[in-house]
Amino acid sequence: MAFIVGILYSKNSRFMSFRSSFRIILFILTIFFSTISKADNKIIIASTTSTYDTGLLNLLNEEFYKKYEVRVQVLSLGTGQAIRTAKDGNAEILLVHHKPSEIEFMNNGYGVERHEIMYNDYVLVGPKNDSDLCISVQQKLEQIYINQFLFISRGDDSGTHRKELEMWDLTDIKVNKNKKWYLSVGQGMGSTLLIANEKKGYTLSDRSTWIAFNNRENLKIVCEDFPPLFNQYGIILVNSKLNKNLNYKDAKKYIDWFKTAEVKELINNFKAKGKQLFYYNYN
Repeated sequence: MAFIVGILYSKNSRFMSFRSSFRIILFILTIFFSTISKADNKIIIASTTSTYDTGLLNLLNEEFYKKYEVRVQVLSLGTGQAIRTAKDGNAEILLVHHKPSEIEFMNNGYGVERHEIMYNDYVLVGPKNDSDLCISVQQKLEQIYINQFLFISRGDDSGTHRKELEMWDLTDIKVNKNKKWYLSVGQGMGSTLLIANEKKGYTLSDRSTWIAFNNRENLKIVCEDFPPLFNQYGIILVNSKLNKNLNYKDAKKYIDWFKTAEVKELINNFKAKGKQLFYYNYN
C-alpha cells in the first residue's frame, strides 16, 4: 500500500490536485481496511471427526458463509480433545457428542449456551462370520470377553471411546489395554474401522461414519438399535472470557443459525449412499 501511495507524489503525478490525491488515498485505504475486516470474519469450531469426515460440516459452513460472509474453520478432533481445545480458549464453538462431558463443561463456566441439535446412533460391528443373534449390547460384549475375540478400541478419549467405556461398565468387565484381545489404537473412527476390517475384529462406530466407510469387506453390523447406543450431538457457544480474541459476535450468529428451519432441512437431507446420516432434533 505504501508503494501505491508513493506513486501519488511521484514525478509523474506532481500535477495531480490535492483533492484528487486525497480521494484516491481514501479509496485505497477503504479497500485495504475492508480486506482486513473480511479476513477477521472467521470463527473456529472444535468438532468431532464424524461431523467433519462425513462432509456435513463442509456443507453447513459453506451455506453459512453464503449467508453471513463468515469463514468457519473446523478442528476435527475427538470429543475429549475438542473440549480441551475449547477450554483453552482456542475455539468459539464446540460441537461434540458426549452429554456428561458437555454438562460438566457448562457447569464449570466454559460455555454460555448449549443446545442438543441432532442425533444418530452407534453400531457394534464385527467379523462377517459372526452369526450369533445380538440379544443386547451387554450380552455381545460379554461374549467377546469370554471368547477373547479381538476388540479394537479407539482409545483416543473421543465421544465414541467414552461411549464404548460406558458400554463395558454395563457389563462390569474391566477392560485393560494390556490384554491381547483388547487393542487400544489411539486413532480416529476411520482408521479404527480400517484396523478392525484388516484384523477382522470388533469395534464401536457411530452409524454415520460406518455408512460412509468404504473398506469394510470383512465387517458387518453385529448389534444395533438398542437404547444405550443412542448418540446425541450438542452444540455449545464458548465463553468469550476465556480468550479476548474469540469472535463472539459471529459465533453467536452461527449458534442462532443452527436453530433454524434452514439448518434442519440441510441436516435431515444430508445423505451418504442414499442413507440419512444425522437427524435434527433441536426444539
